[in-house]
Amino acid sequence: MTTLLAAVRRHAEDRHDAAGIAATPIPGLSTVWAGAPSGLHHDISRPLVCLVLQGSKHVTMGTRDIAFGAGDSLLITADVPTVSQITRASGAAPYLSLVLELDPAVIAALTTQMPVETQVDHLPVRVDPTDAETADAALRLMQLLDRPASIPVLGVQLVREMHYWLLAGRHGAAIRSLGWPDGRVERITRAVALLRSEFARHLPVERLAATAGMSTSSFHQHFRTVTSLSPLQFQKHLRLIEARRLLVSEGMSSSAAAFTVGYESVTQFTREYGRMFGVSPVRDAKAVRCPAAAPAA
Repeated sequence: MTTLLAAVRRHAEDRHDAAGIAATPIPGLSTVWAGAPSGLHHDISRPLVCLVLQGSKHVTMGTRDIAFGAGDSLLITADVPTVSQITRASGAAPYLSLVLELDPAVIAALTTQMPVETQVDHLPVRVDPTDAETADAALRLMQLLDRPASIPVLGVQLVREMHYWLLAGRHGAAIRSLGWPDGRVERITRAVALLRSEFARHLPVERLAATAGMSTSSFHQHFRTVTSLSPLQFQKHLRLIEARRLLVSEGMSSSAAAFTVGYESVTQFTREYGRMFGVSPVRDAKAVRCPAAAPAA
């Protein structure tokens, strides 16, 4: 994957933002760069595949700890909370990866044309060696970036091809459930989309269940099965992750961040922030802005 590594590095080094992410003109495709090991990063990722090309990373989901590095692909097939950390990276050999968000519509269309897969894999986060065909399709996607006029013509079919090789390879059983029309994962995804767009508002569980087309009791059960959290816990994670971004990136005060993401009590916000991130909002923001001057958490 040396050529793919060079293509990703060329794009990522000049374009990455403060978080190390560099978007591309191809929807859902981005690169990640880090010149040093990172701190802990909390997130609720959308379904995606991450091809690691250099360096290494560690991801925790619940009680599962996963370590992986160059030549591996991380697959996330549900909106689940993760805590990740880049563990090997340097200026000379930065951490580099290519990320593609999985498209359920593309998966659904492809699975109707592929042999029926009887194996079922319910693990929402897993790591496997990257298939050669997937890496080749990823390289051709990256090469389109040097010819922007080709992206509208060839980008969609190459994204489709990359999805195909993922379905045909080691990840196939885990990915297929994303494309089942009106299946459990697809229904929960509708409710997740509502939570993501309106996380700062009060969302009655009845509305979420109706969005998923389920009864309230069935919705609770399936939501936890897919995401590992209850709807309320999921919303709380979204609020706290956004609050941390507002504190660290936007320089917002603790109280302003709390009210912006939907908290009515700063005390409750501070308590729940500390439980999730292991430090108070004020200390966390200070540690990021002034590492040398920040007191120990």
